[in-house]
Amino acid sequence: MRAIWTGAITFGLVNVPVKVYSATEDHDVALHQVHDADGGRIRYKRVCEIDGKTIPYEHIAKAYDDGERTVILTPEDLESLPAERSREIDVVEFVPNDQLDPLWFDRSYYLEPDSKSLKAYALLRKTLEDEDRTAIVNFALRQKTRLGALRVRGNVLVLQTMLWHDEIREADFPALETTPRITERELSLSAALMESFAGDFEPEKFSDEYQEELRKLIDAKLEQGESIDTAATFGEEQEKKAGGGEVIDLMEALQRSVERSRGGAAAGAEKKAPAKRSAAAKEPAKKTPAKKAKKPA
Repeated sequence: MRAIWTGAITFGLVNVPVKVYSATEDHDVALHQVHDADGGRIRYKRVCEIDGKTIPYEHIAKAYDDGERTVILTPEDLESLPAERSREIDVVEFVPNDQLDPLWFDRSYYLEPDSKSLKAYALLRKTLEDEDRTAIVNFALRQKTRLGALRVRGNVLVLQTMLWHDEIREADFPALETTPRITERELSLSAALMESFAGDFEPEKFSDEYQEELRKLIDAKLEQGESIDTAATFGEEQEKKAGGGEVIDLMEALQRSVERSRGGAAAGAEKKAPAKRSAAAKEPAKKTPAKKAKKPA
């Protein structure tokens, strides 16, 4: 695993340097959209609804609208807000574990102790465990101030981001306002049925059947030759920078990065590359409509 953030847990005069790691990962098979006729990739352009032009990222701003008015927020506006400047996980209070509803939890992170803070880390972990408490903390991550719960899981400290109180909806359902009459017999039968399903939770017993079958389906299609050369799914027409007409794609960006890292002569050669590629890309871009017209025939 690779640390996504480094900082320190602080409470009183105690400072515990830590590294933060994502505790979970997505196992879903990555899928993308293609044209069913030829497998060509489907691309989405950043088109302005007023002038119809494709807008480069450097000219895209964030805005808020209330249905009638739109407020555009500049980078300077956003920089004036509380951001990820602090590297402290600040303990606000220690609360009993049973006061925290799982509904409040969002994402989970492992905290690794810095080699110099192992004793302080172990002391905090042991105290939380013995006192059966969770630390409520404030911290900043990915340009947002966050509320979190710092608790013990085995021999590691886990930081779980929490939703703010106004992000939890009330379960306001009219049907719950009345309580139906339940007999002792019904309750006894319900308890007996529940007991027949009783057991200890073992997460490894459960699996994502949909994703497993999806992988089998993909593997079967590959074995049967039902596939297309990935390079053939990329069309000749590439997204262009507004006004400049310069062609930018992933391969070119990677090539530039490699050449820039080599420095010297390679860097000089890299500066000439965009103009050559842009000129070369303009000609096939004009031919694209003609090629597409021939395919149905």
